[in-house]
Amino acid sequence: MAGNDAPRVELGRIVGHFGVQGWVRVKSYTRPIENILAYRQWRLADEKDCVDVRLMEGRPHGRGLVARLQHIDNRDLANELIGKTVSVARSELPAQDSGSYYWMDLEGLEVVTESGQILGKVDYLLETGANDVLVVAGDVERLVPFVVGEYIKAVDLDAGVITVDWDPDF
Repeated sequence: MAGNDAPRVELGRIVGHFGVQGWVRVKSYTRPIENILAYRQWRLADEKDCVDVRLMEGRPHGRGLVARLQHIDNRDLANELIGKTVSVARSELPAQDSGSYYWMDLEGLEVVTESGQILGKVDYLLETGANDVLVVAGDVERLVPFVVGEYIKAVDLDAGVITVDWDPDF
């Protein structure tokens, strides 16, 4: 288990209880949603406190997931977890292939054109089906398709810059 100050990644939220034996309903932010079940050490947190728990088992149920957590064996204990975020240590995430990025790594990066004009910073990303889209907040909001090679010319995580082939007036 990672230490308390290890960087964390939020992967979901406890949204309800399931049954009377302590199972919880989980909203997963992973794609596919079942990927959250690959991580066994979860940190559950809200604005008041956090607790590290071990995922014992989980499965799809309806449009979401249900999970059984170690030492949570009744409905009352499960109810206390509702609203808590589920996070894992960043070091637990699989390494990305070259040219692939976690959205969280792109958010906040500066976006510049090939000629050096600053368009703003990545505020967040959208999933459109065809490709992901950078939402760039600057003097105006711009939507830049995250298509490496065509619009995205370079991503330098160390420098915090994404270089794009994009018309600043668009």
